[in-house]
Amino acid sequence: MKAVNPVLVVVDVQNGFITDESKHVVPVIEQLVHDWLDKGRDVVFTRYLNYHDSPFEKIMGWSKLKESPEIDIVDELLPLTKQALTIVDKTIYTMYNAEGTRLTQNRGWTDVFVCGIDTEVCVLKTAVDAFERGIRAWILKDACASHSGSTPHEAGLIVGAKMIGRKAIIETYEISHALSSRYE
Repeated sequence: MKAVNPVLVVVDVQNGFITDESKHVVPVIEQLVHDWLDKGRDVVFTRYLNYHDSPFEKIMGWSKLKESPEIDIVDELLPLTKQALTIVDKTIYTMYNAEGTRLTQNRGWTDVFVCGIDTEVCVLKTAVDAFERGIRAWILKDACASHSGSTPHEAGLIVGAKMIGRKAIIETYEISHALSSRYE
């Protein structure tokens, strides 16, 4: 049996995505990253960068997250990015752009634990893309939120359960069990 090699992916916890509806996950993620790094495991942060004439701007009319301070990772997590493996900058929903795909292949990750903002968009897309690459994907529901509120967050969890399996939607306290059950 292949050894389990997990990574924690912290998706887009950037100033531009922090609202009253999403800020509650920042301390949860901060503690999670500390715990993950203390165990010597890989942590990757992602940062969404919008650009002029992007599909988000052209088609959706959404032109946020183009410059600092909106694109910056929140202050509470910024020091932890220096201990992380890397920050994957992306102009798409998923971490799996060319850099993220190459990184995943080079590191040989077997399990991707995803947290961050927005559950129904970038978190979900990253988890589904990992799943479709044959990597066990997990969404950490208590470490995810939507800047648009609880309804989109819950919708993301429901769709995620359909797409990657309901047992893959877990709380942070279940991580150890999830990893140990991979040996059964």
